[in-house]
Amino acid sequence: MNMSNTNAQRLPAEQQFAAELEALAKTDTRQRPPHWKLSPWAVVTYLIGGNVDGAVITPKYVGQRRLIEIAVATLATDRALLLLGLPGTAKSWVSEHLAAAISGDSTLLVQGTAGTAEEAIRYSWNYALLLAKGPSREALVPSPIMRAMEGGTLARVEELTRVPADVQDTLITILSEKTLPVPELASEVRAQRGFNLIGTANNKDRGVNEMSSALKRRFNTVILPTPETLEEEVSIVQMRVDALGRALELPAEAPALAEIRRVVTVFRELRDGKTADGKSKLKSPSGTLSTAEAISVVSSGLSLAGHFGDGALTAQDVAAGLVGAVVKDPVQDGVVWREYLETVVKDRDGWKDLYRACRELL
Repeated sequence: MNMSNTNAQRLPAEQQFAAELEALAKTDTRQRPPHWKLSPWAVVTYLIGGNVDGAVITPKYVGQRRLIEIAVATLATDRALLLLGLPGTAKSWVSEHLAAAISGDSTLLVQGTAGTAEEAIRYSWNYALLLAKGPSREALVPSPIMRAMEGGTLARVEELTRVPADVQDTLITILSEKTLPVPELASEVRAQRGFNLIGTANNKDRGVNEMSSALKRRFNTVILPTPETLEEEVSIVQMRVDALGRALELPAEAPALAEIRRVVTVFRELRDGKTADGKSKLKSPSGTLSTAEAISVVSSGLSLAGHFGDGALTAQDVAAGLVGAVVKDPVQDGVVWREYLETVVKDRDGWKDLYRACRELL
């Protein structure tokens, strides 16, 4: 791994938060499972945040501490972990940070898609060497999961339920027997102590391939919920937008909390199908309106404010992102959005500027 690439658009978590991980490791005297960089307690502290001997550990996950404790405890056993939830509930974010804290390497990743082949989970071949020398260990190209097995570290499979069902089941032998057969070489790779796997999946996605019951039994499932309160979701959006703004070096001021609150309020009301006070029912659009999309709306607004405005985030800057996030289907969602603007946004105190900015884009 190239640890000196400071110009990368996005560094892996273990590099972004290297100072925090080092501070935790220095003070961590608790028992560590085999090949773990930190103890389970320190891993949870890294994700939830805290203060360790004067070092401030920023929260990576805003939510129930117990869920993270269950996830970490699972990874300390021989059962794999499945993080399940709606899109935008920080499954991938939590997965990456768990791998960074436990193994010091979050890059052993298989990104699940409809086109993911069995080779992505098992291994493939260097065909030039294969033709020249025949099947050999030198010609074998290990998958991220095979590398994790050999090194006794964590591997990650993102969007597991988007992977074809027959390819998913390739994991059954790996997770139950902790071995990966290589029949071409009449051998196998046995997982070293410390190996485990984190899978993520969302339960509201078109084209999902249901996991077989045999594979489900190999996982302990932790469901990550959507943020319970407005304040919790605002906190998540603010934290992630601040981090993205620094990483992308956007020439804009930190977004005003009031502007983030308005974006999150719009998302929550349309997602829940009712206004925040519960007095009016609303139609919901076809999209999920996740927290991740709220982060994207505010970040895009910051880019507009920084490059084409005075640097201060305004209603005009977030309006385009809001319309794009809500109106996925121009016909169905367009009706929902217009109705929401006219019945809720138009008459809400202090929201006239947002109403006008959104109407201009219709």
